[in-house]
Amino acid sequence: MDVFTAGVWVLTVGFLVFSFVKDKHKTKESVKKALGMGKGMLISIISIILAIGLLLAIFTPESIAVFVEKQNVLIATISAALLGTVTLVPAFIAFPLVGTLINGGVGIVPSVSFITTLTMVGVVTFPLEIKSFGRKFTFIRNALSFIFAIIIALVMGVII
Repeated sequence: MDVFTAGVWVLTVGFLVFSFVKDKHKTKESVKKALGMGKGMLISIISIILAIGLLLAIFTPESIAVFVEKQNVLIATISAALLGTVTLVPAFIAFPLVGTLINGGVGIVPSVSFITTLTMVGVVTFPLEIKSFGRKFTFIRNALSFIFAIIIALVMGVII
């Protein structure tokens, strides 16, 4: 466990103890509600973890690089963005993954579109997001995130 994670745990436990000392009843009720919400989302979370594992087994960095580098920049950017939407990966894995893609020959613009959609758009999380926020919000958020990911990639291509 790194220092940041340990610090978050210490702060969380500290605030929980502070809350418990301040008002035992409210704290107990809050913890019960939180655990109940967690149990309700457990199946969705487990299915997302399994889907992520399956997608990472199918879409290795090497296969993504081969797929993207054989196309022109615009098609490669859109293709990389589409791959990013179905490959949900935490940011601490995504950045080294994009470094691997760039070292493998993928350009900056497709790499930026891939990492941006990877972290902003989540087809895998649609069921959980729809359940939590509603269908309309989920589709609008993901569509806008996809559009802005392409814009960010193009801007980064101009800057870099």
